[in-house]
Amino acid sequence: LDLVNDGSFDQTTGLVGFYGNENTLTVSGISTPVLYDTEVDVPGGLILQTPIDVHNNVNLVTGDIRTAKSGTAVYSNFMDDAFYIGESSVSKIDGYGAVTNKDSFVFPVGNEDRLRPLMIESVAINAMAKCAYFFEDPNDSKTLNQSFNTGKRATEFISVSNKEFWRLESDVPSKITLTWDLHSDVRALGEYLNDLKVVGWSKSDRQWVNLGNTAVSGSMGGGSITSDLIVPNEYEIFTIGGNDDIMETYATIDLDNYFMTPNGDGTNDVLELEGLEHSPNNFLEIFDRYGILVYSQANYQNDFDGMSNRESVIIRNKGLASGIYFYILTMHDLRQKHQGYLYISN
Repeated sequence: LDLVNDGSFDQTTGLVGFYGNENTLTVSGISTPVLYDTEVDVPGGLILQTPIDVHNNVNLVTGDIRTAKSGTAVYSNFMDDAFYIGESSVSKIDGYGAVTNKDSFVFPVGNEDRLRPLMIESVAINAMAKCAYFFEDPNDSKTLNQSFNTGKRATEFISVSNKEFWRLESDVPSKITLTWDLHSDVRALGEYLNDLKVVGWSKSDRQWVNLGNTAVSGSMGGGSITSDLIVPNEYEIFTIGGNDDIMETYATIDLDNYFMTPNGDGTNDVLELEGLEHSPNNFLEIFDRYGILVYSQANYQNDFDGMSNRESVIIRNKGLASGIYFYILTMHDLRQKHQGYLYISN
């Protein structure tokens, strides 16, 4: 049956289950139901017209928990230590999920037939954070009745997906991790995984901003990417970006190989690349012999001292092991890519 909560329903300590067939069930009323354990097995979907709070566990069996996406007033809220199990393409939140008093969480959000999770890792506890996924072109969002023009970018060297986006509300500095699948078509955004980046529509600048790539994993068919530390509430929406086509026209130049002994003796302690003064707008990437990105820096200023700044490395901010590395320096002002090898000897 539908749940109409026009009274006080906030002292449950057991299981509240929603069970149905191909028809939908609805939760409505003037008050928010507060549940302990919850199970959803409604193939037709559980529609929320009022928020629900859960204090312990949500068992997602079959059928989505649905909320309106045009606003954030209605959501499925995971309180304190609450968690979920069973998320899948046929059982997730198609609308807004929320958390209360958590510093990290993976929102099991998606659309009607795809699970498209977003993870938030905050530096402090979120009093509340909310998230939803939209399989829409940000240039023409019918749901939000807004246009987030993918041609308006803080730099011409990034591209922006026109396939999908997420909304995330949080006022705590956080890193966010977005995911992609085959429908995301990230091949159109970059030739390599390390070309990808998280981008956000800045509320103040009204344009797309590069939010970084501190970790990336998977393949072009599916994977995840993590941003720099940001304040989510400073951005309307988020999606996956890449390198603009203009970068494919850059000339590639092989440079000399470099040698580093980062031992603090004042000789060869840092990687000093020639010609940086001719292109302050640059981007440096360093890869190990397995092709794993171990260091990246925009507007590099000859200060790499052998320390990795990537989450994908086992220990971040730790000196890299002795060995051969490959570097690519993209010099936007000169429309050139300089590449070569680097040997680190500890």
